[in-house]
Amino acid sequence: MTNRYWRLDDRPDGQDFASALSLQEGPIPQPQDGQILIRNELLSMDAGTRMWMSDREDGYQPPLPVGTPMVGLAIGRVEASRHDGFPEGSLVRAFGNWADYSCVDAEMSGAVLLDDSVEDKRAWFGPLGMNGWTALWGIEKIGAAKKGETVLVSAAAGATGILACQVAKLLGCKVWGIAGGPDKCAYLTGELGLDGAIDYKTGDFGSQLDAAGGIDVYFDNVGGQLLDEVLTRMNHYGRVAVCGLLADYHGNRTTPSEFDQVLMRRLRIEGFFSPDFMHHGPELTERLKSWTEAGELVMPYDTTHGLENVLTAYAKLFSGGNIGKVIVELKT
Repeated sequence: MTNRYWRLDDRPDGQDFASALSLQEGPIPQPQDGQILIRNELLSMDAGTRMWMSDREDGYQPPLPVGTPMVGLAIGRVEASRHDGFPEGSLVRAFGNWADYSCVDAEMSGAVLLDDSVEDKRAWFGPLGMNGWTALWGIEKIGAAKKGETVLVSAAAGATGILACQVAKLLGCKVWGIAGGPDKCAYLTGELGLDGAIDYKTGDFGSQLDAAGGIDVYFDNVGGQLLDEVLTRMNHYGRVAVCGLLADYHGNRTTPSEFDQVLMRRLRIEGFFSPDFMHHGPELTERLKSWTEAGELVMPYDTTHGLENVLTAYAKLFSGGNIGKVIVELKT
C-alpha cells in the first residue's frame, strides 16, 4: 500500500496553487517513539495555511520547506501508535498532512483524542474545534464584548466568522457581519438572524457600514482596506481583535492609513492565535458543545470529496466560493 500526499514544490504566485503543489505517492510512514500514524478521514481547509506556503520568516511559524508534504489539520483514526496516550483505533485531531496518512509526533502536532459519540465528526473542525475556540476566545476575551455592545465581524460567512457572529449574539450583543455577495449577506441576516449584513463587493460599502452605527468590537479576519474603513467608525475605547489577515496572505501587507484613529478613539488592537490558548481547549469545547447540542450554534459545511480534489476545495477560501467550513472528506 502507498500513501498519497500533496507536496509543496514551490512558493505559490498569488492563487496559482496548482503550479506550486503536486499530488505524490510514497510508502506509508511508520511511527517512531512518541509518534502516531493517522489514517485521515477529514481534512480542514484553512486560509491561514497560505502564509505557510510563502517564504515569510516573520510569521507566527516558519515557512514550510519546499519539497515537503503540505501541513494541515486532519481528523482520522490511529492506525499505529508509539505513544501510550493514543491507542490504535482512537479518533484524533492533529496537525498532519494533506494526505491519506499522517505520521506525526503526538505532542508537537497538538494531537487530541475526540469523543466518538459526536454524530457529525466535522463538528470537531467547526464549532468544537479551533474555529470555535478562536471565535469564543476572540469575542469574549480579546474583544471583551459586553451585552448590548455592537460587534462587527469581517469574513462573517467563513468558518470562524460565522461562529464569532453567533457567539456574540449569545453574549447579548448587537451583531453585524461583512461578507461578499447578496447570498452570503442573506444567510447572515436570515439563517443566523444578525442585526445587519454589509456587502463589501458593492460600491456603497461606507454607507452600509454607517448603518451599523458606532462599533465597539471589531472581529477582523481580513485586514487591508476594510480595516481602514472600520477604524473611522469605531466607538471610543473600542477593541479590535485581529484573528486573520486574509488580504495579506498573497504578499500584500496591511498598512492602515487611518492608524491615527487608534489614538483619537483610544482603541485597543490585539492579535491572537489559537496556540496561545490551546491549553483552554477543554473548557472552551465544553461551552461550545452545550450551545451546539442546544441548536444555538450552527455551522454549514462545504464538503469536497477525494484527496485529489484538495486544491479545488482550498481555492474556495480565496475566491469567496463557500459559506461556512470548507472540508475535504477522504475515502476510507
